[in-house]
Amino acid sequence: MDYIAWLSAHCRHKVMQAADALRHIKRGSRVIIGTGCGEPQHLVRTLVQMPEAYDMTIYQMLSMTLSQYVRDPEFLRRFQLKMFFVSESMRRAASEGKIDYVPAYLSQIPKLFASQRIALDAALVQVSPPDKYGYCSLGVSVDVTRSGLESAKYVVAQVNPQMPRTWGDSFVHINDVDAFVLYEEPLVSYQPTIQDEEVARRIGIYVSQLVEDAATLQVGFGWLPNAVLKYLDHKNDLALHTQVITRPMLPLIKKGVINNRKKTFLPGRAVASLCMGDEELYRYVDDNPFFYFRSSEFVNDPTVIARNDKLISISSALEVDLTGQVCSDSMGYIFYSGIGDQVDFLRGSAMSKGGFSIIALPSTAKNGQVSRIVPHLTEGAGVATTRGDVNFVVTEYGIAELQGQSIYQRVVELSQIAHPKFRGLLMEAAKERRYIFADQMAPPEDDLLFLEEYKTSMCLKNGKTVEFRPLLPSDEIAYRDFFYSLKEESIYYRFFHNKKSFSHEVVQKQWAHVDYRKNMSLIGLGPKGGYKEIVAMGSYARAEEGDWAEVAFVTRENYQGHGIASYLLKKLEEIARQNGYKGFTATVLRDNQPMIRTFEKRYPHAKNRLEPGGELYFEMPFDRPPEWRPEEEQKKGPGTPRMSV
Repeated sequence: MDYIAWLSAHCRHKVMQAADALRHIKRGSRVIIGTGCGEPQHLVRTLVQMPEAYDMTIYQMLSMTLSQYVRDPEFLRRFQLKMFFVSESMRRAASEGKIDYVPAYLSQIPKLFASQRIALDAALVQVSPPDKYGYCSLGVSVDVTRSGLESAKYVVAQVNPQMPRTWGDSFVHINDVDAFVLYEEPLVSYQPTIQDEEVARRIGIYVSQLVEDAATLQVGFGWLPNAVLKYLDHKNDLALHTQVITRPMLPLIKKGVINNRKKTFLPGRAVASLCMGDEELYRYVDDNPFFYFRSSEFVNDPTVIARNDKLISISSALEVDLTGQVCSDSMGYIFYSGIGDQVDFLRGSAMSKGGFSIIALPSTAKNGQVSRIVPHLTEGAGVATTRGDVNFVVTEYGIAELQGQSIYQRVVELSQIAHPKFRGLLMEAAKERRYIFADQMAPPEDDLLFLEEYKTSMCLKNGKTVEFRPLLPSDEIAYRDFFYSLKEESIYYRFFHNKKSFSHEVVQKQWAHVDYRKNMSLIGLGPKGGYKEIVAMGSYARAEEGDWAEVAFVTRENYQGHGIASYLLKKLEEIARQNGYKGFTATVLRDNQPMIRTFEKRYPHAKNRLEPGGELYFEMPFDRPPEWRPEEEQKKGPGTPRMSV
């Protein structure tokens, strides 16, 4: 029996035309409409066309169809629109004061309905046809739609066979609906336009470095968080606990990158409360147990989110100030989007074991004329996310880690990932506000994306992994901590005297010489609790002979003997070759046998001489000279200094 016959047989008195069903909604009523792509378009259009519909307040999370009417003065006289999130199609109306924005965390909106803080007289929803037990599905719109339906006095459901039947807490029994309107139509499609593919690509590169295998992802609203998803296609065993399922997730799901196998909470299920995409996506979620739809008070509850280990929240923002405050819902006094799910997931990810949050945003706006990393938020901008909630901020110029960092460190981190042309201005503004030292150097104005090629890792014999990358200005505190952690002997071998001070001024001199081409410093980062600390450092600097570079290393004592210096030497040579150098020089104390052996092993053809102070001076050409005969070198014992003048 088809669903029309079934409804006629079981609740004929509830089946009616849209206008007849909607006439029961009185003037002055407060009406909730289903969210986003699941909104009942036919019911919305009919309600707007009914002249008797007057003085109504309409609540909605994401509005699509109503945007077609907000420029009509007659419509605005009859309806007052209150939105929990300003959708892209409603932004102009918001800027013109034609709709009202309700700031609220998504996890808290259902409580506003249930407590009657926002009392609802009617709910307009869209459902799938009922099954033989009388259960319809809210399909792609469970979020706040379910709680709105449960709190409303009168419920009208548009029954649409094109609405997917989704698993989870999406089912509504026919006894809980007052009127059924049978109307088939395509669901609303949603595909955010990628505003800048190159910016998305670069941000995707950085985000992919932070996302580990077996992580559970939350991906926020907007084009950018979704645009970076394709740069995760080399990961393994990812999972989803997110507000909305979107079209860019589908290739990763089909490829098996997202499989939910290693989730610690509801394993095997992609947990969400919304689905927004196209017909292919809607058909894929239809009756698919891979997806588990729940309402927002569950999906967005930080304590529920935290039950997922390694929960990584990826969301966006309009601007971030130098102290780490984030604005995501307004451009100055103009409301642009909404608080949405960002704060819920930032706090949930912070409580998750191994979890963290990422705020991703382009470095500029208005065709590069305005920086999104700002000295202070624009006047009127709302602080959706406080400076205490932020972990990582990512732009196309890098990653800033803010959690646990002082204001001084935050300024350096965020200036470092701002657009190069704004870095100096940001540093000057920070100095005026006494956020940083007056002599603080601005980050280089170069585009340092090429440094990503120099990020590598090495697994030690003890099972620990050391990650290597170039030293950055934001590493000043960690750099100083590293040197102060060394024993006097290690410092003496590196500097040839018992250097006592690694002050801010000393470190600034280090930055003054690092340009990542002529001069380079690589650091090794070892695990420390849930974070990483510097455990080794290797540098080269241009020597007096322009095509030679002087090289030096230091490794913390508990990491010595694992081949780290040899690894750094190899990587530094690769970089030096790219920059036109033909060899390294080094000065080594004669009793520093481990360093001597490291040089001799890699450069058995090296020349060295004894300096007046008793040190050995090495010349290590990258290419072996034609006259070099390996059989002669092999006669010499390991670690024996080869003296030459």
